[in-house]
Amino acid sequence: MLSYILFAVGFVILIKGADYLVEGSSSIAKRWGLSSIFIGLTVVAFGTSAPEFFVNIIASIEGRSGIVAGTILGSNIVNILLILGIAALITPLTVNTATVSRQIPLSLLAVIVLAVLVNDKFITHEPFNALSRGDGLILITFFVIFLYSVASVMHQKGQEMPIKEHKRSKSLLMILGGCVLLALGGKWIVDGAVQIAQVLEIRESVVGLTIIAVGTSLPELAASGVAAYKGKTDIAVGNVIGSNIFRIFWVLGVSALIRPVNFSDNLNFDILAVGAATVLLLAALYTNKKRILERWEGYVFIILYILYIGFLIYRS
Repeated sequence: MLSYILFAVGFVILIKGADYLVEGSSSIAKRWGLSSIFIGLTVVAFGTSAPEFFVNIIASIEGRSGIVAGTILGSNIVNILLILGIAALITPLTVNTATVSRQIPLSLLAVIVLAVLVNDKFITHEPFNALSRGDGLILITFFVIFLYSVASVMHQKGQEMPIKEHKRSKSLLMILGGCVLLALGGKWIVDGAVQIAQVLEIRESVVGLTIIAVGTSLPELAASGVAAYKGKTDIAVGNVIGSNIFRIFWVLGVSALIRPVNFSDNLNFDILAVGAATVLLLAALYTNKKRILERWEGYVFIILYILYIGFLIYRS
């Protein structure tokens, strides 16, 4: 019972830690004169991906590959189908900034690279699928390329994101406090997830794909929902896409460096689901010249996510 209580409290602490990290980091970035679009694609994307990062670091140290893989794949699916679906219901999402448009194909590339790297049984005829330390280095290399691709908008004007500037000392304290809360919440979530998987007699990856994925994606939901409500649609989409790229290239890359991540054959379906969701987003935005994700498409995204969760329950 204590594990379940800590599991629930862990999400609250995790989200609050991410909030402090984002606010402190964004304040420093704004003081440096960086543009809102750059902050959204990097600082905010990293901050809202921090819950998955800390959960995965702890899970990697403990050798919980199912949680590592499931959390990343599940969170990326939540981001596209559920969060962008909800944001589109608030207001149709128009992508105006070319930089955000370029990052969407890059997020699809991330899924393709991951699919190639983990399918050792099919490609190199190894006895099992895994993300090795060498694969982790490859992912981090792509992450560096991603950072270079957005460096051109460090001072570019665009939709402004409301960022409160704090004193440097307070900002650093918020970053430090956020990291402490993230580490504590991440530990409790991993321990609780292991208990839940054992009690329900399901794979740890299923817990990662569902409960942990939704819980750790709440910062993105809050950030994109508020941005959509305020008409900052570039920021709403950019935050989601930036987070998806961060998760695969950075979070999985670092996780694999700590300990190789085993991928079960079942997870190939979930990798395919992430790729299909990304292709669906590309199609929705590029089938018309206005690059708009309409409200009815938001409904479709949400329905597809519900069907995906239903399939996971059936599969487990």
